[in-house]
Amino acid sequence: MKVLRALGAVSVAPLLLFLATGAAGSPAPAPRQRFGSSNGPIRGVNLGGLFVLEPWITPSLFKQWEGGGDRRVVDEWTYCSALGKDECRARLTKHWGSWVTESDIRTLAWLGLNHIRIPIGYWAFTVKDDEPYVQGQLPFLETILGWAKKHNLNAILDLHGVPGSQNGFDNSGKFGRIGWQTSQENIDRSLQAVEAIAAVAARHADTVDAIEIVNEPANWGLSMDGVLDFYKAAYQRFRAIAPGTIMVIHDAFLPPTEWERFNVAGWENVILDTHNYHVFVKDRLTMSRDDHLAATCQDAASVRRFNTHLWTITGEWSLAVTDCARWLNGFGKGARWDGSLDWEMHGPVYPGATCAGQSNITAWDQKTRIFFRQFAEAQMDAYEAGSGWFFWNFRTEDADDWNYIKLATHGLIPVPPSNRVYSRYSLATNWWDIQLKSQWCHE
Repeated sequence: MKVLRALGAVSVAPLLLFLATGAAGSPAPAPRQRFGSSNGPIRGVNLGGLFVLEPWITPSLFKQWEGGGDRRVVDEWTYCSALGKDECRARLTKHWGSWVTESDIRTLAWLGLNHIRIPIGYWAFTVKDDEPYVQGQLPFLETILGWAKKHNLNAILDLHGVPGSQNGFDNSGKFGRIGWQTSQENIDRSLQAVEAIAAVAARHADTVDAIEIVNEPANWGLSMDGVLDFYKAAYQRFRAIAPGTIMVIHDAFLPPTEWERFNVAGWENVILDTHNYHVFVKDRLTMSRDDHLAATCQDAASVRRFNTHLWTITGEWSLAVTDCARWLNGFGKGARWDGSLDWEMHGPVYPGATCAGQSNITAWDQKTRIFFRQFAEAQMDAYEAGSGWFFWNFRTEDADDWNYIKLATHGLIPVPPSNRVYSRYSLATNWWDIQLKSQWCHE
């Protein structure tokens, strides 16, 4: 094992120069990698906020409704309902053409990543007359996949929202009721969307590794037998169209132990996706910085254990240790951190806790910057005890602790991801057998 340089020795000047001048003089991106390859883990980011709107990622799109009113908008469904289809289509077409650019894809490759995960809603493929959603996403998706191929990145296509909503979150397209399993029509339309995504994957077979057939189904509002039945049906549907494509299933917010007996005869090339955030539950939100770092060791042990049973990726994580990003908890809602959102503590996480500067990189002192670099490395170590990771998100308008490109170009995320200065990490070892030997983890 070799110990890499201390944070003070990391220079971000080449990264800032690259962003200012483009790819000229930059190192060639790494060769494209496939899931399950023996030469390294998946290292990627999500292209969130593109084809599924989330107010906290792009607050500028929702600002006109700030303060409430009769036409209060909280998600893509109500966004299009308020605007009408013609205006919604005009605004979103402009958004689809600008939120992700080839420069972004080039930058992600230059930062040393090998994958992107692209969330997209069912409405890109099937819309009923009484639904407010608009279409036109697919040409932009195809363009992004072309850029990914050009810059040696692979992709997961992620069905992020299904009819009726699988979790009631705004990121499913429709906030509120969990209504996915209330009709067979919803299930059938979800399977149609899976087939349509599989057709895209088949056209881009050298770039699209995998399809995630539904993002974050909420076990507390769904029949898990029904979720598993959908997984089985989706496997058959898309295998017939894109037989070489891997299927990704989400853990439905259940611990790995709940999936230990999961096995379907004849299945192959299936990956389990788990999401790991430190800001949405009391136990993690109230941790000290040292406890956040230590918790990654527990996550590593869990991921490693289950990765021997079923390939396991951490499809979403971030550097946030507060929920202070504006509208992270929903449009117009406050934060648990400072008590502006009513939650189980009925107040801030500690007396005087403030959201001021928490999501603004220019407000972070050196101690905070060092912590975030440590936290990034600790989580990368943990999730590479499995089959890899996707950071949420590639960028944001305001929330810097969720903005991979900004964090990396300021030296708070290692570039490339293997350039870790606080963990002890051997590139020579077989990553399936990696041993974590940092100041927080001892194996």
